[in-house]
Amino acid sequence: MAIINMYEAKTHLSRLVDRAEAGEEIIIARNGKPAAKLIPVARDKAPRVGGSMRGLIHVSDNFDDPDPEFEALFYGETEEEIAKDKLWYGDLAKEPKDEE
Repeated sequence: MAIINMYEAKTHLSRLVDRAEAGEEIIIARNGKPAAKLIPVARDKAPRVGGSMRGLIHVSDNFDDPDPEFEALFYGETEEEIAKDKLWYGDLAKEPKDEE
């Protein structure tokens, strides 16, 4: 473990980072007192494997069906009005209501 003063650390930061990446821990000192530690970032040891959660997660067939209560929050309509206007995700073209 190396102890480096602040001025030297500022001057040679890229070299210190290279040393830290190689596994060395470096203490940066201010006025001779330790102030910070430069250490390598932990890397993933093995690459991720796709499909490792297969069989553990279930997604319902209707997971993307519209929720009338949720849509009412956006459009200020009741469930009956939403059903009447057929405002569903598959029917994006909503006809405007007649102004009275």
